[in-house]
Amino acid sequence: MSSSEGLPKKEANVLKGHEGAVLTARFNSDGNYCLTGGKDRTLRLWNPHRGIHIKTYKAHAREVRDVHVTSDNSKICSCGGDRQVFYWDVSSGRVIRKFRGHDSEVNAVKFNEYASVVVSAGYDRSLRAWDCRSHSTEPIQIIDTFMDSVMSSFKMDCCLTNSDAHVVGGSEDGYLFIWDLVDASVVSKFRAHSSVVTSVSYHPKDNCMITASVDGSVRVWKA
Repeated sequence: MSSSEGLPKKEANVLKGHEGAVLTARFNSDGNYCLTGGKDRTLRLWNPHRGIHIKTYKAHAREVRDVHVTSDNSKICSCGGDRQVFYWDVSSGRVIRKFRGHDSEVNAVKFNEYASVVVSAGYDRSLRAWDCRSHSTEPIQIIDTFMDSVMSSFKMDCCLTNSDAHVVGGSEDGYLFIWDLVDASVVSKFRAHSSVVTSVSYHPKDNCMITASVDGSVRVWKA
C-alpha cells in the first residue's frame, strides 16, 4: 500500500491579491518565489513561504493563462486571452518582446533549458516556437497538426513531485489528488479550494506545493 507520509497536505499560507479567478501558479527554479496569473490580467510575484506579495506585472489586455520562469530567474514568459506571448524582464517588470501569431487564446508557455526558445500552445490548434534572442516576432516553428484545441476551457493541471514518485492533480470540484506513479493508487485526496483547481506547482526541492483556483486564491501546502 502506497503511503502519503511526507507529502504536503497542510495549508501553510493563502496568497490573496488577484481579483477573480487565478489561472496559473508556478514556482521559480529554486522554489523561493512563485508567479501567478489570472482573470484580472496581471502577473504577480510572491514569496509564498512568507505569504508576501512582491511585484505586479501589467501588460496583458486579457486574462493570463500560463507563466514560466527561466532557470536563472531573470526572465518570464506569459500568455493568455490576448493571443500573444509576452517575454519579460523580472527585475524591471519591462516587457522585452511580444510574440504575435496565434489566432486564438494561448493557454500554455514554457522556456527550453537554455531560455533561448519559448514554446506556446493555444486554442488555434497549434504549437509555436519563438526565438528569445532574435528581434523577430515571427515564430521559428509552427506545429498545427492537432485536430482540436490544445487545451479546453478550464485548463486542468497536474505535475510530478520532485522525487518523481507521485503525480499531483486538481479537479473541477476543488479537490487535490496525489497518485502513486507506479501503481496508480490515490495516496492522498483533500479539499484544497472552493472551486475549480486551475494550477498545481511542486517545489523543486522541498515537500511543498502551490495551487491556484477559480475561487481567487493561491494556497501553499507543506508536509
